[in-house]
Amino acid sequence: SKCRTCRRQAREQSGEGDHHEGLSSDEELTPTEVDEFHKSKDNVLEDSRKIFEDVHADFCDIRMILLKFQEWKEKFPDSYCDAYISFCLPKLLNPLIRVQLISWNPLEQNFTELEEMPWFRAIEEFSDAENVSESK
Repeated sequence: SKCRTCRRQAREQSGEGDHHEGLSSDEELTPTEVDEFHKSKDNVLEDSRKIFEDVHADFCDIRMILLKFQEWKEKFPDSYCDAYISFCLPKLLNPLIRVQLISWNPLEQNFTELEEMPWFRAIEEFSDAENVSESK
């Protein structure tokens, strides 16, 4: 476009050589915007740590919650089945998992794989236990 050509000519005249073709200068963030982003991100992370502060561990730890459902299934299989728990669990666990994923960034160099996260392993163990009990 005409604007892009004008910006490129201006860069060439001013000697800016660190521009990468395909990246628009409109999309580049100023240091102030970067600082504001980091402050905002830090505030969100700080707030997210407080979400379950006043909740008993049995009701905000995914592994503990799934253990309660496992006990229910073993002790009262008929009512467990009648309550369609397998359909309810994703909705129940969704907010807990989202809080744990707030800081997760797959674009960072040293990010944790989803399969390595504690909540993922807890769900995997629960699913394995369900499959074993169903095969019995």
